[in-house]
Amino acid sequence: MIGRLHRLRFWRDIQAPLAMYERRNGQSRSKSLSQRPVLQHKWSGKQCSVLIGAFVTTTTLWLGYKPRDSQLKAHSREFIGSGYGTVHDYENATSEIRKALNEEAVSTAEETRKAHGNTARSSHETSQLPTAVVYPKTTEDVCTIARICQKNKVPMVAYSGGSSTEGHCSLPYGGITINFTRMDRILDLHGDDMDVVVQPGVNWMDLNNKIKDSGLFFPIDPGPTAMIGGMVATNCSGTHAVRYGTMKDWVINLTVVLADGTVIKTRRRPRKSSAGYNLTTLFVGSEGTLGMVTEATLKLAVIPQVTSVAVTTFPTIHDAAKAAIRIMRAGVPVGAMEIMDEVQMSIINRACKKGHQWKEAPTIFFKFTGTHAGVKDDANIVESLSRASKGRDFEFARTPEEAVALWSARKEALWSMLRLLKDNQRFWGTDVAVPLSRLPDIIEVSKQDMDRLGLFASILGHVGDGNFHANIIYDDCSQEDRAKLEKSMQDMIDRALGMEGTCSGEHGVGLKKKAYLKQELDVETINIMKRIKMALDPQWLMNPGKVFDQHTIDTKEPKQESHTSKAENKTFQGS
Repeated sequence: MIGRLHRLRFWRDIQAPLAMYERRNGQSRSKSLSQRPVLQHKWSGKQCSVLIGAFVTTTTLWLGYKPRDSQLKAHSREFIGSGYGTVHDYENATSEIRKALNEEAVSTAEETRKAHGNTARSSHETSQLPTAVVYPKTTEDVCTIARICQKNKVPMVAYSGGSSTEGHCSLPYGGITINFTRMDRILDLHGDDMDVVVQPGVNWMDLNNKIKDSGLFFPIDPGPTAMIGGMVATNCSGTHAVRYGTMKDWVINLTVVLADGTVIKTRRRPRKSSAGYNLTTLFVGSEGTLGMVTEATLKLAVIPQVTSVAVTTFPTIHDAAKAAIRIMRAGVPVGAMEIMDEVQMSIINRACKKGHQWKEAPTIFFKFTGTHAGVKDDANIVESLSRASKGRDFEFARTPEEAVALWSARKEALWSMLRLLKDNQRFWGTDVAVPLSRLPDIIEVSKQDMDRLGLFASILGHVGDGNFHANIIYDDCSQEDRAKLEKSMQDMIDRALGMEGTCSGEHGVGLKKKAYLKQELDVETINIMKRIKMALDPQWLMNPGKVFDQHTIDTKEPKQESHTSKAENKTFQGS
């Protein structure tokens, strides 16, 4: 009897995708397959493809077979029940795009597809590779790509700098990657209006280098390889956020291509507008799930007369974070305020043996901007407040060269850690943010937790706005290391949510933090997001699998409680 039930379930699993295909194409299912002998039924090529794909996938799942990396294909499985096209559809879309654009605009080389399937800095991977990587040069090219992908039900994943840490560029349902690196032009610089119009493939550091003679700069400073398209998608920030805010504060308008190829411009060019819904900020931070940005008009700031840097150390990470709060409450307009623990300072010393050797203690790096007199006054106030919070060894840069040398340690933090990687080791980094007053508690307890788990981890962060990062090196072949990693992340996010914080201050949700978004927000709130998604992208083609999973609206359930107990949270409050 049990064997018969298994056979029935096996055959049901194979029939399901075929039934879905026929419903989509208006074909009747009034007769079951048993009433329509296979020899008498005229099967189309697409039906055969679906049936064979279903058979292979179902058999694979039943036998528990997992292909090796060397056996993975661009579309190693049909996406049963996902609503996306078949292998034939994916390949047909690639051919149509190649014909509509040109041969150079499309790559199906395995090395290129592997480079785009997952990003080097993300530990959240999928086994799927893109069917093709496409390189548009204009908004019209992107429209063409979108229309072809929509017709063939092929997912689209936008790609620019590839520096995402949360799996944004992965393809859990396969599809086509749209690489924007050839859309790298500065289209217009309006010096008197203090704004610039750029394409998404412009690197922010290149932008600042090219416009510096205007006396203006773009102040958002994430990782050095980040490009404007990805910066918009994740609402990124960086070390300057304490002074200048985040990406959303510097975007005036966007040109966006929707899933069906429609082009919209979110608003016009004045710095302020109260006309209509604010569609600009809807797309900023949407992680490529609502549309593809092809142009952005960005605000610019005046390059400060003077920029200088100071560094000071503290006995504990808790003391350092407390000092940051005191400085913020004093109203000192610091240009940046960055914290690094003793582990990170040790890593920098090991990686840069010939350079400045730093004291291996919790350290805060300050940046001051403004006039000569203003910078000097601000530095004196910060030194005094730091000493009142147990700070010591306050070092202030007297020349621009000294400022660059002092700040280099902060900018080298990530790369210093990456240089330590050995065989089978991977880097994992994530971030959370909490109300400023809770920062000392969460940093201290998270650091203790990672030490207790035996993880090689460092803490650094943008302490002026309550955002910090945990960077961990782990053995990718060790199940024990991965389990520790998952537990550390879960506990850190639980603590942040228990303190009315967020699961991500600047990296985004991506592939990995979807479950934590459900802990952070009510069902009704997430359902509103899904309704917006379904209105703009009803087939779920734009970067699917990121931010949320389902096409459906969730029913109301009790909000998931943080794993952090109330007793533990009271302990944080009192520490």
